[in-house]
Amino acid sequence: MSVEAKIKKLYSMADNCEICPRKCRVKRNDGNIGLCRAGNKIFISSYNVHMGEEPPITGEKGSGTIFFTNCTLKCVFCQNYPISQLGNGREVSVEELSGIMLGLQKKGVHNINLVTPTHYSAQIAKAVYEAKNKGLNIPIVFNCSGYERVEVLELLEDTVDIYLPDIKYSDNAAAYKYSGVKDYVEVNRAALKEMVRQKGILKINENSIAESGVLIRHMVLPGNIRNTKKSLDFIANELSTETFISLMAQYHPAYKSSDFEELSGSLKTDEYKEAFDYLRELNLENGWQQEI
Repeated sequence: MSVEAKIKKLYSMADNCEICPRKCRVKRNDGNIGLCRAGNKIFISSYNVHMGEEPPITGEKGSGTIFFTNCTLKCVFCQNYPISQLGNGREVSVEELSGIMLGLQKKGVHNINLVTPTHYSAQIAKAVYEAKNKGLNIPIVFNCSGYERVEVLELLEDTVDIYLPDIKYSDNAAAYKYSGVKDYVEVNRAALKEMVRQKGILKINENSIAESGVLIRHMVLPGNIRNTKKSLDFIANELSTETFISLMAQYHPAYKSSDFEELSGSLKTDEYKEAFDYLRELNLENGWQQEI
């Protein structure tokens, strides 16, 4: 299937929307609003040269980050909740989005980093296609929650160079409790396998910059160490011990997390140490850790 045909198919999937695993069937192409709170228009909150990602994404010149408004999940601890949950942002056209990408490239960034992009997959694929026809030649990073449909990922294969997904949960009860979806584990694991099938292990060039592949993020949640260990088990046993992992310690109470006793405080040093020690026990040696 040609790139143009894949873009057309992505747009058609929003007729009765099934872009994300929720499959809310809302007629988004007619301007109706889906469960993600998005219709047929693109909304972004900001775009900039970002220096806070993992080393091979940020490099010395930064990542060209575009933050998309709204989200397919409803995470109670979201640290970007004014954007993802409250809808802060402004409308941009496909043409403007394409121009933003080209403008970021002119600033010397190492990549175009699409943050929370899933619900705009069709428009993003078209914007990238148009930008590439005008000279965009740096990697495209799909920075997502990991709650993705394999069918959509297949249509994005020619658009995306680097997948930067989360593995949030290894337990669906926790996924429903904290993010409002009952099937995160099965969906996420199928998506991660598809991403690896497409792009393989993260490839880093001689300048220590990522060019293609998969980098998986997992944020350790307080009171949920078993969730972390089972997530790492999946990566080691069903993907590869060569997988690059960013084990994140940046949790802090945000949004509605204070409604949950176990999430109402900060991550403890010994919890993160236990997670990191387990990662090493599984011989998952590629990746990065954070300081608490």
